Amino acid sequence: MFATSDRTPLPRDFFDRPVLAVAPDLLGRLLVRTTPEGPITLRITEVEAYDGPNDPGSHAYRGRTPRNDVMFGPPGHVYVYFTYGMWHCMNLVCGPEGRASAVLLRAGEVIEGADLARKRRLSARHDRELAKGPARLATALGVDRALDGTDACTAGDTPLKVLTGSAVPSDQVRNGPRTGVSGDGAVHPWRYWVADDPTVSPYRAHVPRRRPS
Repeated sequence: MFATSDRTPLPRDFFDRPVLAVAPDLLGRLLVRTTPEGPITLRITEVEAYDGPNDPGSHAYRGRTPRNDVMFGPPGHVYVYFTYGMWHCMNLVCGPEGRASAVLLRAGEVIEGADLARKRRLSARHDRELAKGPARLATALGVDRALDGTDACTAGDTPLKVLTGSAVPSDQVRNGPRTGVSGDGAVHPWRYWVADDPTVSPYRAHVPRRRPS
């Protein structure tokens, strides 16, 4: 399905650019997750950009913390966070070191290792649902906080890497507001996806969580 040239790791300077340039350019790239059970390859179909100090929706908007520390490090590393007490989500750090920005991987098409992904995503009714949404993507790939800080640009033996794949033409890229982002950050149209791709997750506006009465 993909030529040998598509299997080369993306160089670090690919990620050492403004996050709004990196995010749409990640569509069509390949994410390879290597586990003791075998590898899983995912074609990235949906992402969201988070622009650090310029973005109220970003985890780094109010500065550096132990949780978001990786976002301030070198580009091309993996930032994994835990949310709602049950889900992990995976990001790729962008821009120059010291200025936190990252791209959330929201969805993808599992093109290799679907049998392994199915074992982790037993509730998926179809393979197109295996990684349809950021928590599902992380679950299908077996991603957790242990992978926080992983270098995704290395060519050697590594649990996660991003390969060249085949970039999506600009006329097939769509963008709109980010899913579930509230407040001032909700206005940014920084969610990007492949047009008409069945693995892309549905858009949902932010709904405030209510405490039990």
